[in-house]
Amino acid sequence: MALETGDIITFERTFTKEDVEIFTRISGDEGIHHLTPDEKGRLVVQGLLTAVLPTKVGGDHNVLARTMNFEFLRPVFTDDTIVCRVTIGQYEKQEKKRTAITASFRCHNQLEKEVLTGEFAGVILERDT
Repeated sequence: MALETGDIITFERTFTKEDVEIFTRISGDEGIHHLTPDEKGRLVVQGLLTAVLPTKVGGDHNVLARTMNFEFLRPVFTDDTIVCRVTIGQYEKQEKKRTAITASFRCHNQLEKEVLTGEFAGVILERDT
């Protein structure tokens, strides 16, 4: 599916304890809040693990990111379902088989509380087929 300026892509993910455990091993982010459950038995999901949500659009469309900006607004816990809404701000063909792309995103939890906002920019390189 080709993107266009103004397109909105929405998807969701529920973070699990296993997600946090795997990311802890990969990242080395072993903050006590990621290892010790709260009174409800939940772990705090690492901010950068939460930040993988908008990068899914980049992966789905082969974006080579140049910049990514995140604003973490509130914690995300295991078993939270986060909905991410990405809005394409620019999708413009350029020279040398490149397409410039910019996008902004907003993510909220199942309680409609915003947890993460930001934007990214990059290029998509066309491949010879």
